[in-house]
Amino acid sequence: MYIKAEKITKNFGGHPLFQELTVDIHAGEHVAIVGNNGCGKTTLLKIMAEEEAVDTGRIIKAKGSRVGFLHQIPNYPDMTVYDVMYEAFDKLNHIQKNMKQLEQQMATSDDLESLLKKYGTLQEQFEANDGYILDSKISYVSTGLGITHLVEENFEQLSGGEKTKVTLCKILLQEPDILLLDEPTNHLDLHAIEWLEKYLQQFKGTVIVVSHDRQFMNHVVTKVIEIEDGQAWVSHGNYDAFLQAKEDKYAREFSQYQEQQKKIKKIRDAIRRLRQWANEASPPNPDLYRKAKVMERMLERMEKVKKPRVQKKMKLQLTASERSGKEVAQFYDVAKSYDRLLFKEVTFDVYWQDTLAIIGENGAGKSTLLKMLLGEEQPDEGIVELGSSVKIGYLAQHLIEADPEARLIDVFRSELMMTEPEARHILAQFLFYGADVFKKFKNMSGGERMRLKLAQLMQQEINLLILDEPTNHLDIESREVLEENLEQFEGTIIAISHDRYFLQKLFDRIVWIEKQRAIVHEGDYAFAKEKQAMMMELSQ
Repeated sequence: MYIKAEKITKNFGGHPLFQELTVDIHAGEHVAIVGNNGCGKTTLLKIMAEEEAVDTGRIIKAKGSRVGFLHQIPNYPDMTVYDVMYEAFDKLNHIQKNMKQLEQQMATSDDLESLLKKYGTLQEQFEANDGYILDSKISYVSTGLGITHLVEENFEQLSGGEKTKVTLCKILLQEPDILLLDEPTNHLDLHAIEWLEKYLQQFKGTVIVVSHDRQFMNHVVTKVIEIEDGQAWVSHGNYDAFLQAKEDKYAREFSQYQEQQKKIKKIRDAIRRLRQWANEASPPNPDLYRKAKVMERMLERMEKVKKPRVQKKMKLQLTASERSGKEVAQFYDVAKSYDRLLFKEVTFDVYWQDTLAIIGENGAGKSTLLKMLLGEEQPDEGIVELGSSVKIGYLAQHLIEADPEARLIDVFRSELMMTEPEARHILAQFLFYGADVFKKFKNMSGGERMRLKLAQLMQQEINLLILDEPTNHLDIESREVLEENLEQFEGTIIAISHDRYFLQKLFDRIVWIEKQRAIVHEGDYAFAKEKQAMMMELSQ
C-alpha cells in the first residue's frame, strides 16, 4: 500500500513545476501535501493516480494496490445516486450477474446438479465478500456524508457539491488501499466533515490529502509534506506540528544565513585591508596581494547559504466606517419554507461589534437567513429588520460573475471610481502583480476570484460584514490574513462557515440551526458544539 514519486520532473509551458522531486509515502501513512497555490499539489495527486504523465522519473506503487482518487467528477448518464454508489462493488456485481444467469438456467435445464454446484460456489463468494450487507454499507457511508435523501435522484441533475459527495461516497465504498483526496471537505457540512475524520482515523490504508482545512489535517494526518520551489520538505506530526517545525526550520536557516554573512563580511574586510596594506607598502608587497587573492578564491568556492524566503501575503485592511446603532439586526419569530420547512420560530438579535456565526447542516437555511438581511429573501412569517446606519459589506459563497472575456483589472474597476495605476497598486496588495491584472476573468481560479472580491470589499464603506463561507477558496496563508483582519475589524460580523479553525478563533456567539429550530449559544464554537449536542440528546 506504499506509493513513491521518484525523481520526477514536470514542466508546464516551459516552466518547471517539479525538478527531480522525490516523495516517499509508506503503507498506512496519513499524509497532507501543502504549499502555496500553484506549487503543484493537485498535479502531484494526478501523477500519483497516473492521470498525468511526468517528463522524467517514475511512480512506484505496491503491486496490486487499488487507488481511489477524488478529483474530477465523472459522468453517469441515466443513473440514480444509488446506482452510482452500487457501482463501487464491481466484483460483487459480476458475481450477482452470474448468479442470476444460473437461476434462469436452472428453471429450464435438466443438468440441475451441476448448475446448483456452480451456484453454491458463487453464493459462497458473494457471502464471503459481504454481498448480503451491501445496502447497510451504502447506508452507513451515505448517512455519514449526508446524502441519504439523494439516493433516488438522477446523478446528472445534482449540484456540483452533491456530485462531489456522491463520488466521495463511491470511492469510500470501494475501500481502496490508497486514498488520494483533493480538498475533500470543500462541499461538506460540519457533521459530514466530522464523520469523514472519524472514518479516515480508522482507515487502515494509505491516505494522501490536499486540503486547506487546518482542523481536518490536525485530526487526520500524521505527516505533512510541503512542496516549495519544486522540492519536498517533510514534517512528522499533524498540521500544528508542521507549523512549529517550519518556524523552527526558518529560525535555524536564518541563523545559519546570518552567521555566514558575518563570516563573509570578515573575509571581505580582510581582503580589503590586505590590498590597502599592499598598496601602501613601499615598494608594494606581492605577498599581501597573493594572500588577498587566495582569500577571494576561498570566498568564491564557499557554498552560500540562501536567505530564507518569506512568502508574500495578501495585504488586507478592512476598516469599519462610522458605527451603526446598538441594535444591528433583529430576527423575530421567523419562518421560511420552499418545498419543505427550513426553519420556524427563529428569534435572535445582533448587536454592534458582535461576532456571530450561523451553523447548521447543508440545506438547513443558513444562507437564507443572510439573504433575508440583504433583502434578497422575505420571511414567510415573522420580522427581519436592520438597525439604523447599517452599511453592509457582503462576501457571497458563490464567487463573483463577470464577462468571461473581461480583464481582471476591468472587473475590479467596474464597481469603483479609480484610475488604472491606482487599481494596479491596490491589486498588487492582493498578490496580482504585473501582467496578472490583465488576465481574462474566465481564466481566474476560485482563490483569485475570492481575493478580487476582498480587494473590492476593502474599498467600500461598511460597518456590518456578512460572510458566507469566506474561507472556501482561499489558501491557508490568505485565510490567516483574513482572520487577522477580522480580529481587528471594529464593526459587526455575521458569518456562515464550516471551517472550525476559523469559527473557534473569531466567533463568540453561535446560532445553531437543527431540526428546523435555531438555538443561540453565548460562547465560542467548542462551547456551542458541546451544548448543542447535550440539548439534542435531551430532546430525543
